[in-house]
Amino acid sequence: MTNPPASSPGTGTAPFELPRKRVPGLAPLFAAGFTTAFGAHSIAAGIGAESSDLGITLLTFGVLLAAYDIAEVILKPVFGSLSDRIGAKPVIIGGLLAFAAVSLLGIFAATPAALSLVRLGQGAAASAFSPAASAAVARLAGPAAAGRHFGKYGSWKGLGYVLGPLLGAGLIMAGGLPALFLALTAISCVAALWTFVSMPELPVLPRARYTVIDLARQTAHRGFLIPTMALAGATGALGVAVGFLPLLGASLHLSLFGSMAAVALLALSSTIIQPWVGRLRDAGHVSTGTGMGVGLALIAAAVSALALMPISATLYLSAVVLGAGIGITTPLGFAHLATTTPAERMGRTMGTAEMGREIGDAGGPLLVGGIAAAASLAAGLGALAVVLSGMAVLCAAILRRRPRP
Repeated sequence: MTNPPASSPGTGTAPFELPRKRVPGLAPLFAAGFTTAFGAHSIAAGIGAESSDLGITLLTFGVLLAAYDIAEVILKPVFGSLSDRIGAKPVIIGGLLAFAAVSLLGIFAATPAALSLVRLGQGAAASAFSPAASAAVARLAGPAAAGRHFGKYGSWKGLGYVLGPLLGAGLIMAGGLPALFLALTAISCVAALWTFVSMPELPVLPRARYTVIDLARQTAHRGFLIPTMALAGATGALGVAVGFLPLLGASLHLSLFGSMAAVALLALSSTIIQPWVGRLRDAGHVSTGTGMGVGLALIAAAVSALALMPISATLYLSAVVLGAGIGITTPLGFAHLATTTPAERMGRTMGTAEMGREIGDAGGPLLVGGIAAAASLAAGLGALAVVLSGMAVLCAAILRRRPRP
């Protein structure tokens, strides 16, 4: 059963008709999404490349990697709710400027302790503008065009996740970690200025008073829980792919370029497919449950292939299929949340959903790495495939119709 798109009041948009009106003010939000993803993965790769010069042990390296995500897991729901109270635009601009300020301090960070504080500060700042940007995309796009515009938003964010290490490596080669921190400062300042100039003000809407029981019930509702679970699964698979595709490439005696080409193929596949899937969803041709089930099943199949047949051809083919599965699941999950959440609590919903993605981003690599250490990499990848297959079945079985908020 497909989910017909909701038409915007007064626009005369018929069901199953693709919205074609350009929505102003979305481009800087896409830039904000790229900034948080680029900041997370480029710095992580950069610290790894410079670890010997900085005297960083494996334990310290793990702490540095985790600091950004820890801040996001804790603070994203908080800043998402704040954007509902004071408006998305000031939270986005404030978060981007804070990210720029912390990144500027990173230029002078020369010890592991200083880098840890910088990473923690960057994660806290990203916790502000990331969920607020998602909520703003949902409100500006409207229900009828949520899929298409979340597809574009996800494409830019996915590019930041996957291309961050590549661009970060180039900057580090040119000028070390200070060059990378300076670039992050510039990117976030440009995004903040662009948001200030181009993003329209979104009025703060009156909100009902919720009890703790109400909040727990809303979070446990299938209309929120299942899409968030799917987003966490897709993001967890992305985290595994970014780390383990190059590792598999190296074990197959591929060059560094050959190994990173697999990651680039994943990024290209996801980037191309997300807006296309979003448009199909808006036209009513793809339902949330079936679409996310198919996306997660594709990811599970690709991961299984890597576990069972670790050869060069499988590496590249699986990267393309992984990107396609992530590109199908992500815009459908966010569009579903956007169209089933009242506008007055959109920020809180997106912040909590983003927290779920961060848990998946950390949990996927931990699951695969932990089982790989105890048994084998094939066993770790197989376990991830089983988890994703279960998520695919749940999405297809439970989200048969559009739940009410």
